[in-house]
Amino acid sequence: MPVGLAEPEALLAVPGVLSATARAGIRQRGRDDVALITCDAGTRAAAVFTRNRFSAAPVVLAREHLAQASPRALVVNSGCANAGTGRAGYMDAVAICKAAAARLRVQFHEVLPFSTGVIGSRLPVEKVSAAVAECVDGLNENGWLAAARAIMTTDTLAKGCSRTVIAGGDQVTITGIAKGSGMIRPDLATMLAFVATDAKLAPDYVDRSLRQAVDLSFNRITVDGDTSTNDACVLLATGRAGEAEIGPGSVQGEAFQQGLDAVMQELAQAIVRDAEGATKFVTIEVSGANTAEDAAEVAFTVAHSPLVKTALFASDANWGRILAAVGRAPVQQLDIDRVGLRINGQAVLVQGQPAPDYTEAAGVAAMAPAEIHIDIDLAIGDRSATVWTSDLSFDYVRINAEYRT
Repeated sequence: MPVGLAEPEALLAVPGVLSATARAGIRQRGRDDVALITCDAGTRAAAVFTRNRFSAAPVVLAREHLAQASPRALVVNSGCANAGTGRAGYMDAVAICKAAAARLRVQFHEVLPFSTGVIGSRLPVEKVSAAVAECVDGLNENGWLAAARAIMTTDTLAKGCSRTVIAGGDQVTITGIAKGSGMIRPDLATMLAFVATDAKLAPDYVDRSLRQAVDLSFNRITVDGDTSTNDACVLLATGRAGEAEIGPGSVQGEAFQQGLDAVMQELAQAIVRDAEGATKFVTIEVSGANTAEDAAEVAFTVAHSPLVKTALFASDANWGRILAAVGRAPVQQLDIDRVGLRINGQAVLVQGQPAPDYTEAAGVAAMAPAEIHIDIDLAIGDRSATVWTSDLSFDYVRINAEYRT
């Protein structure tokens, strides 16, 4: 069961964006597995993709298309990643884009493909193309939640979030969906995330605002330390709200950025809360570092430790595992005689030594809740970083052992 997470009851429509879903029967026979998202002509877009060198065919093609023109449509399928499929897989992605373009009467390079699922399998092009055609006939402004369900793989529920903000006197809507629960250590994005807004963003601000939001959200989560071949995050800005453009450094820009950051952080945390087999949602906050990069390195080293993650699952107050992870983090400066550690507010370590009032019973009580906050103070600087992660349970092994069966 997800940790402190429920499926959204509804998501706000974004003027200028339509979506629909259909069933291709790629892997999940009982539900829709193809989503189509379309946007108005003139929509400004930006995207970030995985840095995995085995990038999937749809990632390669989406990058190419985004460099040529702003998108008019996104085609997303679950059940097959279309990764590790070589030239044939690339041509399969091309075929899907051509089928969508023909039905929508847009240019081929105005369609971006996205896939998620099993790596190494060919995409059933005819089935997906037929599903896309069905989607075209069902496009509507209230299809966000259905799309969030269609792109799921091992997710247990749909992930979505909406916000409205006032920017320059205009009400702006931001709605996003995401999928992911395993193979999560994003490197520029998450498994898949699609966010749309009717804000009128300046051309140079779309990419900048997306990257800032991603860095504070999807680049701050990890489940198992694995970066997918298919990671992608897209921001669509239709410009339907207001007349004046929103740019960086303005009051309007700050208001919009806060809203976008909040949406993406909620989506990112939802992925961790729904992590495969997770029973704990864990916030790791590192402060007192010399640089933000060092703070992040320490936080991720702790978050990636299998020994720390299994101790979290067992509610075992074996805080020595956290200490060991901090000590091996690849940072230049670390004074072990200054390090402080708190778990859910309970002082464990003070200036590199066990807290005077710490007891095993207090440690067990601190580790017991489903939500755990680990505070690590390096006490050598003024930089900090926060990472969200999960525990490592028996079910994580079972889910991944049985993934293809």
